Amino acid sequence: MGREVTLFVSTFSTLLAIVNPLEALPVFLKMMEGKPKAEYRGVARRASLYAAGLMFFFLIFGTIILKIFGVSLSMVRVVGGIVLLRIGFDLFSGSPSGAIGVAASGKDQGDIAFVPLAMPLMCGPGAIATLLGMTSMVKSSQFAAGALLVVAAAIVLSMAVTFLCLAYAETLVDRIGPLGIDAVTRIVGFFVAAMGGGLIFQGVIQALQEYGVIAAH
Repeated sequence: MGREVTLFVSTFSTLLAIVNPLEALPVFLKMMEGKPKAEYRGVARRASLYAAGLMFFFLIFGTIILKIFGVSLSMVRVVGGIVLLRIGFDLFSGSPSGAIGVAASGKDQGDIAFVPLAMPLMCGPGAIATLLGMTSMVKSSQFAAGALLVVAAAIVLSMAVTFLCLAYAETLVDRIGPLGIDAVTRIVGFFVAAMGGGLIFQGVIQALQEYGVIAAH
């Protein structure tokens, strides 16, 4: 049970940090300019459902796709960690992420709930790398089925929190303010970078064990 709890907390906190709904609030409000207030919750709901569906796809089929292309799980951890490390540094330094840039330019292009809100703003490279990294740890667990359910629960909860933040975007922005959002974003960026560093370390150790450089424990 302790392993499942740790996996749930790690997955939920990492996904929520990567999605970072507080940082997405100004972008969401900008794209919803001129639209009736009644549409806010509908768009937020669809975006959260689309993003959850994409995350479940990578959770279920991610490892299969990697096997088709011959990519080892240790390399997934290393590359996923690098992606998280870069995103963490961007958030900490206050640099706009690629997803935010795409989102800002995606206004008035089709259904904004799918593009750019669900992808890439909510389910972008960072979230995909996180899920593939967590999947690599699930596959080595003796409780794979239970662990997959735990990761699925973390996806649902993170998307539920994101939906609430988007649905009440105006209220949150008024209460927290730009400075508060900036402060939270920088703190989140630090922890995302730390998680990325941890994934890189685990991936390197696993790769060294796979090639017999060090003994497996």
